[in-house]
Amino acid sequence: SAGIMASHEEFFQGIPAIKYEGAQSKNLLAYRYYNAEEVILGKPMKDWFRFAVCYWHTWRGMGSDPFGGPTRRWHFDDGTESVENAIRRLRAHFEFLQKLGVGFYCFHDRDIAPEGKDLAETNKLLDQVIDEAEKLQKATGIKLLWGTANLFSHPRYMNGASTNPDAHVFAYAAAQVKKAMEVTHRLGGENYVFWGGREGYMSLLNTDMKAELSHFAKFLKMAAAYKKEIGFQGQLLIEPKPLEPTKHQYDFDAGNVIGFLRTYGLDKDYKLNLEANHCTLAGHSFEHELTLASDSNLLGSIDANTGDTLLGWDTDQFNTDVKSLTLAMLVVVKQQGLGSGGFNFDAKLRRESTEPEDLFYAHIGSIDAFARGLRNAARLTEDRALDSLVEERYKSYKDGIGARIESGEATFAELEKWVLQQGEPQQRSARQEKFEMILNNYTL
Repeated sequence: SAGIMASHEEFFQGIPAIKYEGAQSKNLLAYRYYNAEEVILGKPMKDWFRFAVCYWHTWRGMGSDPFGGPTRRWHFDDGTESVENAIRRLRAHFEFLQKLGVGFYCFHDRDIAPEGKDLAETNKLLDQVIDEAEKLQKATGIKLLWGTANLFSHPRYMNGASTNPDAHVFAYAAAQVKKAMEVTHRLGGENYVFWGGREGYMSLLNTDMKAELSHFAKFLKMAAAYKKEIGFQGQLLIEPKPLEPTKHQYDFDAGNVIGFLRTYGLDKDYKLNLEANHCTLAGHSFEHELTLASDSNLLGSIDANTGDTLLGWDTDQFNTDVKSLTLAMLVVVKQQGLGSGGFNFDAKLRRESTEPEDLFYAHIGSIDAFARGLRNAARLTEDRALDSLVEERYKSYKDGIGARIESGEATFAELEKWVLQQGEPQQRSARQEKFEMILNNYTL
């Protein structure tokens, strides 16, 4: 991409472009493990990851929590909901991306531009900001990984968007997504995401769940049809989450979403965007959800963050757990990458971190952790350190009665006859501790 844009003020003065310096470097404003152009398993690291910075947490999250107000305001943000401030914020965003060396970003429609007095004015304000985004993308070579619509913050969506009992709200949500898809298409976005923050319920007493699920599916079918109508080539994605803000979200976890997509005939149009913190909130490990989606050919993209095991809510922290990320990257390597997807840092600074350089430390640290995960996963894959042992565990399905079970030819009667002849199965150790030891040996 082009150098830092000379036509605008420099927003992050004193912070240089972040470069790769190698594992021996002591410079905290440098990459020690992420070398963008280095080829791993036949592909540059930057193409394995396609890292993206999210707009909402990074620039609109000011440190508020349920117990206290904002703790920071970026020096370039005057706090107003004006187009001028939105454009200044956008320019700072692109400078940050360039200095970080990240080639993609993601946004909600209401993060990037203010809301007007009605839908027509709101769309006009969004277009003004998108005009600037288009110019900045052309000037820098930075691309939009995905866009989405915020269908959860405004009071109109307090009872849901596509699952709202009021058809007027359903229609408003459809109009908002229509516009968000259009601007995503205009900016060359490579995906479009649906996160149903309020697509769920707080109480079944006042909820027709069957109707709401049907309306949700109809909404997604309309979106898939509109994608084709406007010629948008990007991948449509659904992001599961079990709860928060609703008590129960309909897109609870990967298995739930996969079942929903198949039930309503949507599995050819949608894939999954999996967020690590949402996986653990659903009671699963990150690698479990990734594996389930990948095995169904429905893993499309990843929201790169983590939660706190001692807290029961969505903390959206920067992930630096190298062992967990090694397991995650094993899944991504096995399916040879994420295609049009990528790794979006849906993560925010802690409330107590208030300086611009904290944003750099957070992203650098997590990017390096993911890079270590990829390096570890590549060595595990090349050495077949785990794969060969897993294959050994399941080798009984390669021939004989196992092969007949695998092919679907075996019957209960046949299996009963075979067991009566063969007798009791031999007990075989699963050797979990051996697998864990090998993983530890490869986690650097």
